[in-house]
Amino acid sequence: MDVSRLIRKLPKAEIHIHLEGAIRPDTAMELAAKNGVGLPDCERVADLYSYDNLLDFLAVYGAIADSIVTVDDFRRITYEMLASAADNNCRYMEFFISPHAHKGVPFARQFEGIRAGMAEAETDFGILSRIIPGMNRELGPAAGEHYLDEILANRGDDLIGLGLDYNEAPFPPEPYAGVFARARKAGLRLTAHAGESGAAAFIAGSLDALKVERIDHGYNIVDDPALIARCRDEGIAFTCCPSTTKYTTSWRDLADPDHPIRRMKAAGLAVTINSDDPPMFATDLGREFELAHSELGFTLQDLRTAILASLEAAWLDDTTRRAWTSAWAREIDDIIPAG
Repeated sequence: MDVSRLIRKLPKAEIHIHLEGAIRPDTAMELAAKNGVGLPDCERVADLYSYDNLLDFLAVYGAIADSIVTVDDFRRITYEMLASAADNNCRYMEFFISPHAHKGVPFARQFEGIRAGMAEAETDFGILSRIIPGMNRELGPAAGEHYLDEILANRGDDLIGLGLDYNEAPFPPEPYAGVFARARKAGLRLTAHAGESGAAAFIAGSLDALKVERIDHGYNIVDDPALIARCRDEGIAFTCCPSTTKYTTSWRDLADPDHPIRRMKAAGLAVTINSDDPPMFATDLGREFELAHSELGFTLQDLRTAILASLEAAWLDDTTRRAWTSAWAREIDDIIPAG
């Protein structure tokens, strides 16, 4: 069996993917036309997702979000995201949503469609999924409080956490301490995008002020050896996304010996592999594992470690985590050649 087929056979969990960033380009074009929404001009559908930095990416992300309007729109994009993941043998997913990005669309309508897509995908593919609303840090903590109100009003057992995302560098995490404290008191688990376009201090701020349990991206931690040691000692998981770094960071070459994901793994941090916004970065979850192996220097045993680290970092109940970890480890060992 070639390595690509082997990697795609491995059981996987995805804990860093954005629903709005997982919309297929042909679906985005079709829904935009149906709902009368203008998208960036492009000669080919494949060119819709074209950008060179985080700000350009977020502009396209926002335009795509505007095209998702009806309950069935949300059902469709959720189902298609989960179908694509299941095709890569992803069996469990915790995905971010950006309800505030769909201007004028009531949160209740969005959740109705998202939950319908989740249920349909679980029936058709056996993939279990959970929701993490992401808070747009650019809107400020007052808007964040209102956002949390809306989230809690639409909460169910499938809504398990709260994230902090959007353009990081000018918006440090500390002003959101109060919002995150209230979310934690309400029983939500916590994570934050930090150290992608922001400094390593944003990672420390997310841990100290927001009390997050894991860090999304986190690449600039390589600038702070003391913080690396702290996160290693505390078992903080990092949800890394290889392809994204080629677009939203200064590290464009995955084969560079100084690439932060490579250095994070070498430092003993709990690194997980995720797809972030797969069609928007011309990838999928299986390809991200392939890139980690072929370009970032992950051995097959390193991929095994990353998969099990995803289960450890996932917000599962302890009984399920133990059962899946044991079963997946045996399955992986049956797939990966000995020696």
